[in-house]
Amino acid sequence: MNCSTHLLSLFAVLASTSTFAQYDLDKQLRSIEEQNARLQQQQLLLVARMDSAKLAIVRRDLTAKGLPKLEAGDEVIVHPGHMLVYSEKHEVPKWTAHIAPPDLITGNLARIDSFLPDPQVKTGTAVTADYWYSGYDRGHMVPSADMRWNQEALQGTYYYSNVCPQVPELNRGTWAELEDWGRRYVNFSKRRVFVVTGPVLRDGLPTMQKPDRKNEVSIPELYWKVIADLDGEKPQAIAFVMRNAAQEYPPISYAVTVDSVEALTGLDFFPALDDALESRIEAMREPKDWYAQGDPFFGETEPLKAPLPKGMFNTVQAKYHIGQTATVCGTVVSSRKTAKAKAIYLNFDRMHPHQDFYATIWEYNGPNFSYDPETYFVNKKICVTGKVTIYDDIPRISINNESEVMPYEEAILQR
Repeated sequence: MNCSTHLLSLFAVLASTSTFAQYDLDKQLRSIEEQNARLQQQQLLLVARMDSAKLAIVRRDLTAKGLPKLEAGDEVIVHPGHMLVYSEKHEVPKWTAHIAPPDLITGNLARIDSFLPDPQVKTGTAVTADYWYSGYDRGHMVPSADMRWNQEALQGTYYYSNVCPQVPELNRGTWAELEDWGRRYVNFSKRRVFVVTGPVLRDGLPTMQKPDRKNEVSIPELYWKVIADLDGEKPQAIAFVMRNAAQEYPPISYAVTVDSVEALTGLDFFPALDDALESRIEAMREPKDWYAQGDPFFGETEPLKAPLPKGMFNTVQAKYHIGQTATVCGTVVSSRKTAKAKAIYLNFDRMHPHQDFYATIWEYNGPNFSYDPETYFVNKKICVTGKVTIYDDIPRISINNESEVMPYEEAILQR
């Protein structure tokens, strides 16, 4: 064999080996891809089984200790993530009960926004024609956002058995803030909460008067929500009541005891708990206990109750006095000094950037104070007097000297 023929044979062998190697790599990749697909499918099945177990635990624990005491004629409707009793007379839920678990924080399922009659309610529920273009929102009693971790549970919140007529200003305003408030506690405490929600129902409520309505849906005047952490070392509960109207104040201003909601509705909450524990938590009304470490709203407080003495206003009322000289009172919950302007900002009642009012001390007025105002006022109730201006839609007063600031208790005595 001459040299040329030998080289050709060698090239042929190399080409064959290379082709085989390439074929082997392609086959290996396909095998890995198939294995990955099987693993992904197994993971999906495992997640589904895990969610199913979690939902079973929700239903078990709701039944064991989360439902109000049933009354004559009550029929509990069970959905994957919540339970309810429906009022046929009013065509709205009498109450709903669910558990908001830490899973909701990572849940990212999209809203559905397609409401359906509830097939489990034998007498039928309200329908789209009752609400469409009525001027009222279909207000979720069990928030859909609390169920974004499971598709079945999420879908269950879009039955008409879970909605009531709420004015848009409430449903999209303070009521939505209250739902966020509850989720923040779950997020930062890493503990689930039991939630019972509903309208205050009575004879003679007005109904939605749409010409094409199919049902007489009552329009509640009041809504309530009861929240309980029954898993912590120190179980606690709190409740809220809001009018079916625009609300000016932050959610915590509407906090009440569970006892007061029982008196308002005639319902008996948490009847399965030990009597001593039930009595203790149902007498609680302490919003500050519901801010876990890490919550960006940690430290906020309720605005002072109106009316204040003549000429004095709380932080929510400040917006009605733009351009006027007024005395605004509240609790300084945080302060900060800007790097550029060296101005001190005192945030009243609510944390930046959610405050309803703040006071400013410009750098050139710093020498007018015998103390460091950035730290001195924090966690104190004070009144500031000056011209109320507005910046970025938030009322404020610029303080020039110590005489324009007074402890709240002293300010009251001088009125």
